[in-house]
Amino acid sequence: MTGKQAAIITGGAGGIGKELVAAYAKKGYDVLFADVLEEQGRQLERGLSASGLRVQFVPADLAKEEDVKHLMEEAVKNGRTLSVLINNAGKSVWKSPYHLTSEEWDDVLNANLKSVFLCSREAAKKMRENENGGAIVNMSSTRAFMSEPDSEAYAASKGGIIALTHALAASLSKDSIVVNSISPGWIETGHYDRLRSIDHEQHFSNRVGHPLDIVKACFYLTDPDNRFVTGTNVTVDGGMTKKMIYEE
Repeated sequence: MTGKQAAIITGGAGGIGKELVAAYAKKGYDVLFADVLEEQGRQLERGLSASGLRVQFVPADLAKEEDVKHLMEEAVKNGRTLSVLINNAGKSVWKSPYHLTSEEWDDVLNANLKSVFLCSREAAKKMRENENGGAIVNMSSTRAFMSEPDSEAYAASKGGIIALTHALAASLSKDSIVVNSISPGWIETGHYDRLRSIDHEQHFSNRVGHPLDIVKACFYLTDPDNRFVTGTNVTVDGGMTKKMIYEE
C-alpha cells in the first residue's frame, strides 16, 4: 500500500469486529473503528496502540447521521485516504412475532440496516474522490436465507443488507467503488474449546468457524487488485447451509 490508507470497521469493539480491527491494522491500514460499547472500544484501542498499531476508536451510534458523518471526517484527517469500509455493526432480538413491538423492530432495523446505508453513503462520498475508488463490505448472515423461530427482525435486516449491497454496487460502480456482502454462518467468538463434536459435525468443513475465516474473506473483497467481484454475497459457513439434514 502507498500513502496513508484508512479502513473503517463498524461494530469493532468485540466479536468478529475486534479481529477485523487488529487484522487490518497489521496489514498496514490506519484503522478507525466505531461502536456504542465505549469502554470496550477504549480498551481495545489502548491494547492495539501499545503494540504499535495505528488504530482509533470513535464512539458512535451508526443509526444517527451526525455520528456517521463525524466518523467519516475522522477517517480522512491527516492526509489519509478512506479506501475500505466494513459494515459489521449489528444487534438482535429473539422474540415471538406475536410479541415483538414496533419499537424493537425499528431498533434492530436501524442498527443493522439503516446504519449500512448511512455509512456506505457517507464513505462513498470520500471514496469517489480517490484515484482507485474503494471497497465496501457489508456483514449479512446465513439467517438472510434460513431461519429459526422468533428471528423476524434480525432476518429481515440481514436479508435487506444483501439487497442493499447489489443496489449500492450498481449505483456506485461509476465511481470505482465495489460493494459486496458476507454471510457468516456459525462463527464462534467465545470459547471455541467448549464446542461439542456434534457442533463441528454439522459442517462440511468438519469444524465451526473462527473470526479469522471472516477476516480472510474481507481481505479478498477489499484487495485493491480485486475489483471484478462486486454486487455479490459470499457465504462463509463451512457448508452448513448446504447440508441436508433428515431427522431420524
